[in-house]
Amino acid sequence: MTIHKEGFKIIAIAFVILTALNLIFVWAFASLPLLYSILGLASLIFFILVVSFFRIPKRTVTINDNHILAPSDGKVVVIEEVEETEFLKEKCTQISIFMSPLNVHCQWFPVNGEVTYTKYHKGTYLVAWHPKSSTENERNTIAVKAKNGQSIVFRQIAGAVARRIVCFTKAGETAKQDKQAGFIKFGSRIDVFIPLSATIKVNLEEKVQGNQTILAEFN
Repeated sequence: MTIHKEGFKIIAIAFVILTALNLIFVWAFASLPLLYSILGLASLIFFILVVSFFRIPKRTVTINDNHILAPSDGKVVVIEEVEETEFLKEKCTQISIFMSPLNVHCQWFPVNGEVTYTKYHKGTYLVAWHPKSSTENERNTIAVKAKNGQSIVFRQIAGAVARRIVCFTKAGETAKQDKQAGFIKFGSRIDVFIPLSATIKVNLEEKVQGNQTILAEFN
């Protein structure tokens, strides 16, 4: 397991602030060692959580052009037929994955092919499970044309806590299932829009792993 580069600055800032606070605790509560010990332990746990949030586990990816893999860790909260109006402009199946702050928050490409579209949208910060978060929250949309000619769209969506979406790709670049596509900081959601003809391989409430779990198969 490694720490993602997006976390280096935040981890360093957290370390400096928490170290300063602990020095203040020791000085302010010198006569109450139990109290500053408890506060020190709480700050240590918080720091470990911050570091853990930016972890990137080592995973072996099975590359398969026929598979649509989960782009992120989390829990499947939506599987439904919808109209994707931004890029595909057709009916498709939407699979939404909710990421808690404890999940790995890196995103990978769900299919192999070519990135044909990326666009960042400013927006609000509704809770990530809100039905309107897909169209009203801060978000970034990525479209990929798979090697079989079919296109899929996946959308990074900020939540009530997540306020920073990072996209590592742009139109014209190659998409690979073992390649990072982006990162969302501190809790969020991913919507994946796939052809109606694809065979769904996951169920509602199922926990999935990025670039490991097969969401669907092309037909």
